[in-house]
Amino acid sequence: MQVILMEKVTNLGNLGDIVKVKDGYARNYLIPQKKAKRATPENIAEFERRRAELERQQAEKLAAAQALASRLEGITVQITRKAGEDGRLFGSVTNIDIAEGLQQLGYDIPRAQILMPQGPIKSVGETELEIALHTDVRVTIKVSVLGEH
Repeated sequence: MQVILMEKVTNLGNLGDIVKVKDGYARNYLIPQKKAKRATPENIAEFERRRAELERQQAEKLAAAQALASRLEGITVQITRKAGEDGRLFGSVTNIDIAEGLQQLGYDIPRAQILMPQGPIKSVGETELEIALHTDVRVTIKVSVLGEH
């Protein structure tokens, strides 16, 4: 299926690109999330009429993400969990726990934006994680897991 992108999508294209994707990806993700529309002549014409407005909205989102990134840079989130004598946690620290910790510090970050490539944290100590605020903006934070006996 050919779609026209309504915003920049990682590994796919930029605003206004007409790309060919699998039908299920378009129907189940891109179109419901309003990241794309079917590339019909009417939708392409409508996009061309609204291009300046959409580019301005995209620039505003990018500027807001960059401003948030500058505030988040170098922040440390402390999370306390029960741990054994060897420093291993009973359970683990997931992106949900980190999102809650950020919310307590006054930052409302959706858990899907917190990237944990090694999976949940399962030991006491400091870990650096990335937060994807925008397709072009990533910021690194520290998560400090403290153990209590």
